[in-house]
Amino acid sequence: MMELMTAPDHAPSSTTRIARTVAITSGKGGVGKTFFSANLAAALTRQGLKVLVLDADLGLANLDVVLNLYPKITLHDVFTGKAELEEAILPAPGGFSVLLAGSGLVEYSRLTPEVRDQLTTIFESVKPRFDVILIDTGAGISDVVLYAVSMAHEVIVIATPEPTSMTDAYATIKVLSAQQAREQLHLVVNQVSRSGDGRAICNQLQQVVERFVQGPNGVSPRLTFLGDIPLDSSVREAVQKRQLLLELHPGSAAAQGVVQVATRLLART
Repeated sequence: MMELMTAPDHAPSSTTRIARTVAITSGKGGVGKTFFSANLAAALTRQGLKVLVLDADLGLANLDVVLNLYPKITLHDVFTGKAELEEAILPAPGGFSVLLAGSGLVEYSRLTPEVRDQLTTIFESVKPRFDVILIDTGAGISDVVLYAVSMAHEVIVIATPEPTSMTDAYATIKVLSAQQAREQLHLVVNQVSRSGDGRAICNQLQQVVERFVQGPNGVSPRLTFLGDIPLDSSVREAVQKRQLLLELHPGSAAAQGVVQVATRLLART
């Protein structure tokens, strides 16, 4: 895993940070991925880290909705040369920064060479400025999603206990192993009814992966269980009010689950 660290700059007397880059993805929509990304960013910020959330769901972005933001400048404006990157990096509730994508833009539904190059340029530009960059990808295994995931050193797969979500999480893990030779992935299970369900689901997925998935290096990927987040009515209220759960109900079970995930993620350096 990539550590938070400093690396020599071009000038011998200065240093620059290298961000810890984490893609947050899911096999299907509706599992709370973007809501989790925003609240994880808030939890990491409370640990004293400088955090950026990059909304890489380029055609169906909703991070702005989750955070109740009304951006005048998005990644689309940077891509088209209408605005500078600095103008698109916005402060968000919770003390972290965001780079928001536009919504409903058909031209970003597939990975053209232009989109790939623009994403890469922006990502490389922001990496030295932050301690942690969370890449909130779209759901599924489209080429845009897979390329966004490929930019990160670590991957968190979000799933719920529903059979369809677990099946899609398995498909995502299989593709990431085959196409990106991922040997280790993090798993977070959202909306669990009972404590311990998440770890049991992780163990079940691991058994299936070990049986049926083998990467190009001949290794089955290992799933690191980062935690589960309880089914909690506070989450629905936060979504409806377009507020961070960690700010609206910081003592709720779901909020504490996110905090525990952040702590475990930071412990895995």
